[in-house]
Amino acid sequence: MTRGRFITLEGGEGAGKSTQLRALAAALRAQGVEVVETREPGGSEGAEAIRALLLTGAADRWSPRAEALLFAAARADHIEKTIHPALHRGAWVLSDRFLDSSRAYQGMGELTDADILTLHRIGSADFLPDRTFFLTLPEGEAQQRAWVRDGDAADRIGGRDAAFHADVAAAFARFADQEPARIRAIDASGKPEAVTARLVAALQDLLP
Repeated sequence: MTRGRFITLEGGEGAGKSTQLRALAAALRAQGVEVVETREPGGSEGAEAIRALLLTGAADRWSPRAEALLFAAARADHIEKTIHPALHRGAWVLSDRFLDSSRAYQGMGELTDADILTLHRIGSADFLPDRTFFLTLPEGEAQQRAWVRDGDAADRIGGRDAAFHADVAAAFARFADQEPARIRAIDASGKPEAVTARLVAALQDLLP
């Protein structure tokens, strides 16, 4: 049996990752592909339990090091319990966030990108997606979308200040420049169906 493909969608708050993941999954299913939709943090029973710890409570609930360790633990369980079994049976797995979100959100400041990658090596044996899509939007448009979606109910990470989220966007852009074979920047502006078409076109070389 042919191994499935692992595709991740990344980007800042309000970029449309969840919407596009559902639309891309539908497009792939229409071509006869079995698709598993998942998310991070989360995607398995253990990882969902850790998600509740990570995304609730005060902004200072966890130190940067504790937060990074929790994300790495959730990811290890997600890979073992959900992603690997699906890929081994030939399914495609689409994940709303993965390692690059940890690199962008936790790998600046007290911890470095190298620290996050070391945790990933220890917890998940350096497992990487076949392709990562970085959804890009102008900062103002992304903030407006996030506000319409969340209002005052943003989680403890999404609710951080504008300067933090600008740094996150810059980190994603840097990763895309550094790893063009894996990470593709996709314009997420315009109508949702147009964005989905861009994603499908950027997957053609991986389809059977």
